[in-house]
Amino acid sequence: MRLGCVKYLNARPLIHGWRGPVEFDHPARLCERLARGDLDVALVSSSEFLRNPIYKIVNDVAIGAAGPVYSVVVAHRGDFAALPEIELDPASQSSVNLLRCLVAELKLAPRLVARATDSHAGRLLIGDQAIRFRGEHGAEFEYWDLGEQWARIVDLPFIFALWLIRPEFPDAQSVASELRRLRDNNMTNLKELIAGENRFDRAFCRRYFTEHLRFGFGEREQEGFAQFARRCAGLELSALHDPRSAIRECLV
Repeated sequence: MRLGCVKYLNARPLIHGWRGPVEFDHPARLCERLARGDLDVALVSSSEFLRNPIYKIVNDVAIGAAGPVYSVVVAHRGDFAALPEIELDPASQSSVNLLRCLVAELKLAPRLVARATDSHAGRLLIGDQAIRFRGEHGAEFEYWDLGEQWARIVDLPFIFALWLIRPEFPDAQSVASELRRLRDNNMTNLKELIAGENRFDRAFCRRYFTEHLRFGFGEREQEGFAQFARRCAGLELSALHDPRSAIRECLV
């Protein structure tokens, strides 16, 4: 089995201890490889399912947030509503699409660009890059947290990443069961998992895993994902017009 996983800290409770080879990469690159059939299973941006809903979704496992996520933010100075531009991070389509949904909902109109040209521009940061940026720059910037803004508007969790399985893969149920067991074991033994972390402060990791992130994909998470799909469809970012049914039909 060819299994891929995002290379960020937020994926550690979902992949640590996997007995087999894992190909780590950035979310956008993993989406491309999964779509081509170069991977059988991958933890990827949730927007990949909205773009191409052919996959099976591993039930009850995700990377999400029900409030401030800390690691998906727009770093900026001054009034966020007055930002002329926001420079995007192309690594995660889910975060980019979420930003588009949020600024539309709030009736804001910053230019969302690949490379900022205005000195007053904000900057979308995700994953480990966002964590390191906040650690290095601290109060030098303000941080507009996309998870927090989504929770204020929708009052449901936001799902950033899902385990997706190619439709032709022959044993999706067994893989899904193993991935659920892996998540459960890592969350039960979170202290041991964090003890092996050498890239980030361990006290921060504990807060990040327990206070900022959610690793389930239950009813509220599924409804939050469906709400995201509907907003994306309204902005022509997704063609999935009955997302709740599509999600239920694809769970394994």
